[in-house]
Amino acid sequence: MDAAMVTAIAALIGGPVAAAAAMYGTRGANRAAREGSAVTGFSSLTNELQEERKELRADLAAVRAELAAERAENTRLRLLVEQLGGTP
Repeated sequence: MDAAMVTAIAALIGGPVAAAAAMYGTRGANRAAREGSAVTGFSSLTNELQEERKELRADLAAVRAELAAERAENTRLRLLVEQLGGTP
């Protein structure tokens, strides 16, 4: 076997091996990209939910304050009715 024959055989064997390695590497990169986008999507969804929760807590605090004010007004009016001789 001369050098030209060895080079030709090496090229014939090396080509498919290199192609298989490239395909395997691409599959791994695609999988990593999909997993990365899933993690990014989950992270943004979590952030959105936390913002909504924060807004709902603020709304709940406002509703509670309004309810407390209405209860105080109700108590004041009952007392006024009793002072005027009525029955609440």
